Amino acid sequence: MSTNAQIRPNGASKSSSRNTDGLIRHSQSHFDAAHFHGLMALYARPATGRAVVLPYDSERRVVDFVRCSYLGLDNHPKIIDGAIEALISYGALHWSCARTRLNFAIIGELEAALGELFGARVIAFSTVLAANMSALPLIASGHLTGGVKPVMVFDRLAHATLAYHKGTLAGETQVETIGHNDVEALEALCRKYPAVAYICDGVYSMGGSIDLAPLKRLQEQYGLFLYIDDAHGISIFGDNGEGYARSQFGDALGERTIIAASLGKGFGASGGFLMLGTAHQEQLFRRFAIAHAFSASLNVAAIGAACASQALHRTAEPKALQLELQSRIALFDCLVPTAQRGSSLPIRTVEIGDELRAIAAARTLLDRGFYTSAIFFPTVARGRAGLRICPTAGHSEGDIKAIGAAIAAVLDELGQAEVDSNGDV
Repeated sequence: MSTNAQIRPNGASKSSSRNTDGLIRHSQSHFDAAHFHGLMALYARPATGRAVVLPYDSERRVVDFVRCSYLGLDNHPKIIDGAIEALISYGALHWSCARTRLNFAIIGELEAALGELFGARVIAFSTVLAANMSALPLIASGHLTGGVKPVMVFDRLAHATLAYHKGTLAGETQVETIGHNDVEALEALCRKYPAVAYICDGVYSMGGSIDLAPLKRLQEQYGLFLYIDDAHGISIFGDNGEGYARSQFGDALGERTIIAASLGKGFGASGGFLMLGTAHQEQLFRRFAIAHAFSASLNVAAIGAACASQALHRTAEPKALQLELQSRIALFDCLVPTAQRGSSLPIRTVEIGDELRAIAAARTLLDRGFYTSAIFFPTVARGRAGLRICPTAGHSEGDIKAIGAAIAAVLDELGQAEVDSNGDV
């Protein structure tokens, strides 16, 4: 979820304040409508491909375009087998202790393998949220920027799991928010302050990406520290599936770049991890990162699944699936016009505008056998509601053609309804 708009009390600092009360008050009725229409918190069983079965709805089968398993690996037999084998081998699911005290040996094996695969020092976490929560305060401390606490600059569309921590970071250092991909504003801050850290997504959850070239220029010119959440870019880019962001750096990340990524989504397992550039960073994180020092690791089944996925990433299969994904995206773009048409990124948003009309469109698509995300504030800005759709390598060409036809029909019906309501027919 991106924080595309902010509600804040009068006079409060935009960079560090929160107004959860205002957010809930504005959004509650739309969540109520989405729940009423059966679009939120669905419970299902997996079926073949990208289909799921809704047991509460007469075992109805629908094709899912919500999951972010962009390569279709979340039901890959080797990854499932990896989870089962690890669980049987260790005879335990979970150790309830902080990782500064005791670790499953298999997580050390996973981190070493991921580090070799992606050319970084890797620490795994139970979620990307836990990774972000652990990393951002350490960056704000100044211990990664020569002892100078950096100004923490957030892209306005930074994912909610990043933006949520602004208040915490503001207790440590100055926090600013700039426009989406606003390099000029970022450079102005780099000129003004001795240390700046930029927090952004690699691939944004509602579509689009960062342009790394100008950011790397600012890094070289001013020493800009980059923290990039590439949860949606992992596996779908790079020869080894290293992701959208990591694939654009050289052999080493260096001391001014940290990349967060997902072990779910394109990777097909569960959890999150950080790619670090130096031994100093790794030591600091293993001692002081909140989710490492005061929480437990991924469970054994998740670690086993991730181990199996990293082994799979060393074969030709993920590269073939990357090409399959691009084929499905291109087919979708031929059928459904969106602002993201022509992009190689696997997220498409069909903007409708009105929240209730977007909810109605998603419900109609579900009735026709396709589950899509109805998106509205705070996921997107107010008045920009619509549908979020994730074509994947796991979808067949028939799936893509069918949802394309269904979306066209639903949008036609919505357009006709609008004309009718205006009394023009």
